[in-house]
Amino acid sequence: MNRVAINAAEAGVRINRHIYGHFSEHLGRCIYGGYWVGEDSPIPNVRGIRKDVVAALRKIKIPNLRWPGGCFADEYHWMDGIGTKSARPKMINTHWGGVTEDNSFGTHEFLDLCKQLECEPYICGNVGSGTVQELSQWVEYCNFDGVSPMADLRGKNGRKEPWQVKFWGIGNESWGCGGNMTPEFYADNYRRYAVYARSYGKPLYKIACGPNTDDYNWTKVLMEKTCGDRGPLLDGLSLHYYTVPGEWAYKGSATEFTENEWLITMRKAYYMEELLSKHSAIMDQYDPKKKVGLVVDEWGTWFDVEPGTNPGFLYQQNSLRDALVAGIHFNIFNNNADRVHMANIAQTINVLQSVILTEGAKMTLTPTYHVFDMYKVHQDAVRLPVYVESENVSLGFGSIPAVTASASVDEQEKAHVSLTNIDVKEEKTVTLELRGFPFKNVSGTIITSTNIQDHNTFEKGDTVKIAPFSGASMAQGGVTVKLPPKSVVTLELA
Repeated sequence: MNRVAINAAEAGVRINRHIYGHFSEHLGRCIYGGYWVGEDSPIPNVRGIRKDVVAALRKIKIPNLRWPGGCFADEYHWMDGIGTKSARPKMINTHWGGVTEDNSFGTHEFLDLCKQLECEPYICGNVGSGTVQELSQWVEYCNFDGVSPMADLRGKNGRKEPWQVKFWGIGNESWGCGGNMTPEFYADNYRRYAVYARSYGKPLYKIACGPNTDDYNWTKVLMEKTCGDRGPLLDGLSLHYYTVPGEWAYKGSATEFTENEWLITMRKAYYMEELLSKHSAIMDQYDPKKKVGLVVDEWGTWFDVEPGTNPGFLYQQNSLRDALVAGIHFNIFNNNADRVHMANIAQTINVLQSVILTEGAKMTLTPTYHVFDMYKVHQDAVRLPVYVESENVSLGFGSIPAVTASASVDEQEKAHVSLTNIDVKEEKTVTLELRGFPFKNVSGTIITSTNIQDHNTFEKGDTVKIAPFSGASMAQGGVTVKLPPKSVVTLELA
């Protein structure tokens, strides 16, 4: 039996639109060739930024963009990326391929990109190799509206008005590539760096480096050292978790995989639920009013790179399997919206579980992109708590639920219910009970395809896409849903 029960009377928590955020690092072809082609490029652009990419991301209502890293953030010195481009110093990107970074895409270009995307910037500061002064001056450069050394420098570089950047990360993966710190050492550094990240009239949303996957001690130490009687010293705590079906040395192909590898990937995607539950329980001890957001600012699939590509560029294809992983994650995030305030897929273009692939002037949208498009109805909507009973799918060494779900109601009083079915072969009949919410019509959209390995290419970009869904019918005040195998569905009840 598959049943989804929704009680509208329990609505109340708003699903923060920032859960549908993105992450773009100076890594491979994410920035250069992805967003940035330069003002002189024959590829249509506005001030060097690709028009087609901007149009695609605006369609899915990208709410925020995290930059410049990632591991790159803790070797990036922001002053190298301002001023006349020809005078900007070059550096070696030691984390990602050992290529030369010419700093032609810096603070002004990034904030111009965010303006074109109509999204909020999320800047990750350098704690690993940077100084307190460096981060403090970056905030001043971006946000101070008055006479000061950094505001004057901003003016000399062509920008009089401040950008008022709200979201600031205080370091990245400080337990690893960001400095190999202990939680105690990082917590003390966070407190120091955060003090000098001044508000300048508008409060900042300061995000501390949180745990790597299931390092619950890191969460405990950070919360203990930053949440006192006068309230928390942080606004968000980050969490990083990647869905890797194999081992880190042999992660598996993005497009050539078996049904068993499909199911293993789904099981590992489901692990996000356990991580959120356990980290949230620790956070609740120190922040029972849930003022501090859990910020999952790196999530997604991680496979072996495509054959013949630079291993340091992390370029992978994106199949129907990625679409199901995205749907599962969004259902989990929506259902935990009381604690999860932001999430950022890694990464937007040409890296890991990207939503866009480019090659020269060519561009294609991935299956994951279409899930973002389908789920944008949940942005800033009010969460409707769901109770799910699902048949299980056997892994051979255990089993996992076939169906996941999340639901919300928007300002137009339309309810949206999103469902995933990971079963490769079997359709699942789902009984949907929506209590306390009268409706007269049901319609829907679906993402699925013939084969689990199906993906979009530059030559054929519509193999996996959104299509109308007609498998839902009203029955006795509820809805009966014929949920096809390997599918993501969103229903609208009005």
